[in-house]
Amino acid sequence: MKSYLESIIKKSLGQFGTLEEEPEIIIEQPRIPEHGDLSTNVAMTLTKVLRKNPRAIAQEIIDNIEYDPKKIKSIEIAGPGFINFRFAEQWLYDQLQSISSKESTFGRSDINKGKNVLVEFVSANPTGPLTVGHGRNAVLGDTVARLFEWTGADVEREYYFNDAGRQMRVLAQSVQARYLELVGVSDFEFPEDGYQGEYIRDIARTIVDEKGDSLKDAEDLDTFKEYAQELIFRDIQQTLERMNIRMNNFFNEHDLYVNGAIDDVVQKLRDKGLVYEKEDATWFKTTEFGKDKDTVLIKSTGEPTYRLPDIAYHRNKIQRGYDLCIDVFGADHIATYPDVVSAVNALGFDTDKIEVLVYQFVTLVKDGRPFKMSTRKANFVTLDELMDMVGSDVTRFFFLMRSPGTHLEFDIGQAREAGEKNPVFYLQYAHARIQSIMRKVGDEFAFTGEPDLNLLTHDTEIALIKTLLRLPEIVQLCAQRREPHHMITYLNGLASDFTQFYHHCHILGEPEDLAYARKTLADATAAVLRNGLEVLGINAPDRM
Repeated sequence: MKSYLESIIKKSLGQFGTLEEEPEIIIEQPRIPEHGDLSTNVAMTLTKVLRKNPRAIAQEIIDNIEYDPKKIKSIEIAGPGFINFRFAEQWLYDQLQSISSKESTFGRSDINKGKNVLVEFVSANPTGPLTVGHGRNAVLGDTVARLFEWTGADVEREYYFNDAGRQMRVLAQSVQARYLELVGVSDFEFPEDGYQGEYIRDIARTIVDEKGDSLKDAEDLDTFKEYAQELIFRDIQQTLERMNIRMNNFFNEHDLYVNGAIDDVVQKLRDKGLVYEKEDATWFKTTEFGKDKDTVLIKSTGEPTYRLPDIAYHRNKIQRGYDLCIDVFGADHIATYPDVVSAVNALGFDTDKIEVLVYQFVTLVKDGRPFKMSTRKANFVTLDELMDMVGSDVTRFFFLMRSPGTHLEFDIGQAREAGEKNPVFYLQYAHARIQSIMRKVGDEFAFTGEPDLNLLTHDTEIALIKTLLRLPEIVQLCAQRREPHHMITYLNGLASDFTQFYHHCHILGEPEDLAYARKTLADATAAVLRNGLEVLGINAPDRM
């Protein structure tokens, strides 16, 4: 409907001749329903150009607008010059029938058709289980991927990790120490700042079960590292699958060293005069890109900073032919990722293809108090533990409730609450309630033929139809802004509108033709609830 209105408004604006600046036609839903179904302020934006009163301009637009009365019931001027449109009931009934015929595909669009998108998220090194601290990243990344899929893009989900470096060395040393403890070696030393979680002991027990004490004199850490990495990654993948997340690719940073990409990046930046040596370190001239200081790429010890492999990795992404590469990063990356983008741009690649989605961190609230998390100190709550407490659907929902740019408090007490205090149960219950009603309707009626949707004349019926029709717009809004929380706001409003409808308009006990029409409306509501929850990666149960 917005596209239709935009086209007929543009045609009407032709009466004003060639304008110096073509106005942007913004069509929005009025905050107050009584003001109409959709509204535009285009008349007010033309005031300076046409040097007329905006209400007079609005009247001229209306006088020359050609519209289909089967779609638009009326057009009015309001306030200082808003043009308000009201939908024709027949158009609403036709659209409701369209929802019924499309069902699981309603809400999908092709605005991103033909676009290849890579979403990289989670990307935690395999040093321990995924914690609540990783959860928002995981759920946000997967949901953004779903939104692109719902708008027609070809999407791949990628997990980037590093199985080398100091973190992995400390992990191997920690596992070795627990292994030696288990096989009875008394003079072992636990590494300073080592990983202390119970999962380290579990890995050590697995090694003892398979190798016995044959590694008690081993000086090489490779076996301990390999066991740790394999078992931790297996655990990470199981956790992700439990959250309804399935990765397409796992990209190992180590490959960038093996295939020479790291050295090639340094050399090419050096050839461009953007890399130099100072105090035995290799520096990147970030001052050339507006920063106050240059940045170290390779430390004096010969160890690269994480920016260097990140530059090679992002170049690799673009070389693989993606139209858009989305990184999901925590707020601690705000000051550092621009260096990576600057370097990739300097290497001659289109950095418009790189988009960074930054989210604020999560505070887990337990018994009214923040619960601090640290993988190394082992006082963390894992995602599996969280899902054990509240379930995977609730976990996903709570991570998506707020804008990514807003700090999130995850209240376990509220998440455990089964009822209206827990908003995901409210939505799931709405779907289950409709299915329960439909089972009873099936026992009472045996509908045949097509429903007469013209019987849906109650205010709550019309309001519910209008809300249902907004799903495609909401999916596109969430996809364009990378903000899934708008879907939650929409679904809450939809569930509320259905409650109002069913309070005033019963199905059971009504004449068969009216019951059939209302059943069609209820079925469409269930379909939209299912589709909206599917976008969020959340189940829509038939029974609760």
